[in-house]
Amino acid sequence: MPRLMKPNNNAVRKMSYGDFGTLTKKRPEKSLTSVNNKKAGRDNLGHISVRHQGGGAKQLYRIIDFKFLPFEGEAVVKAIEYDPNRSSFIALIETTHGDKVTKSYIIAPDGLKADDKVYSGVAKKYTVGSRLKLKDIPVGYDIHNIELQPGKGGAVVRSAGSGATITAKEGKYAYIKMPSSEIRKILLECMASIGRVSNPTHNRIRIAKAGRVRHMGIRPSVRGKAMNPNSHPHGGGEGNNPIGLKYPKTPWGKPALGKITRRNKRTDKFVVTKRKKR
Repeated sequence: MPRLMKPNNNAVRKMSYGDFGTLTKKRPEKSLTSVNNKKAGRDNLGHISVRHQGGGAKQLYRIIDFKFLPFEGEAVVKAIEYDPNRSSFIALIETTHGDKVTKSYIIAPDGLKADDKVYSGVAKKYTVGSRLKLKDIPVGYDIHNIELQPGKGGAVVRSAGSGATITAKEGKYAYIKMPSSEIRKILLECMASIGRVSNPTHNRIRIAKAGRVRHMGIRPSVRGKAMNPNSHPHGGGEGNNPIGLKYPKTPWGKPALGKITRRNKRTDKFVVTKRKKR
């Protein structure tokens, strides 16, 4: 459960933090970090292309091994760490190849602890955090960090608390139920990691004050209703008025809140059942 702050003043009343009790190491592995240069939402001309971005705490980027390619033997989990660049925790693993020791980061699944052992590809062991081809994972297992193309690395189901389920296998495809309730066909040669992603209480955290949002690099957003009619479709009117539209719109007149914007018709053939509207 999230950790509540003592209400010593109005600013921290009802504020909560994530559950970091499973973390075992504070500082990241230096060889697996790089400088994270922020763009503050600007494009190469310096113009704002993404609004409400800028500032925030300085962060180091952790280099994550999303492929976790097959290898002989086992990898030992050395630490579970916090990553400011993603909602899930990450695991530092150590792999031995003869006399060579290799360290890397993977997305930590829920329940993985320090000194646990994980496997990839070769050993058909279904421990939490191990990585196998979909053809080798039994139906009904929870999986995450799933490849969409063999060998390209995990692309979907990587955020905190999320998990997909293998519902069936037919021909050269596995049927995967995504966290969005969409059922999708993915090649059996693609790899996935076993278990659900760590930090499942991430969505229960209460920010409580504006300063914490600014530390995340998010700048303030002005309501459309508070603008003039020439600045936003919701603007105008005297006092507190409704938006005066059938459905909310963006400042550029496009539908907002719930409009499905998927346009990748090339991969429609892989979607067996569309996601249910929330």
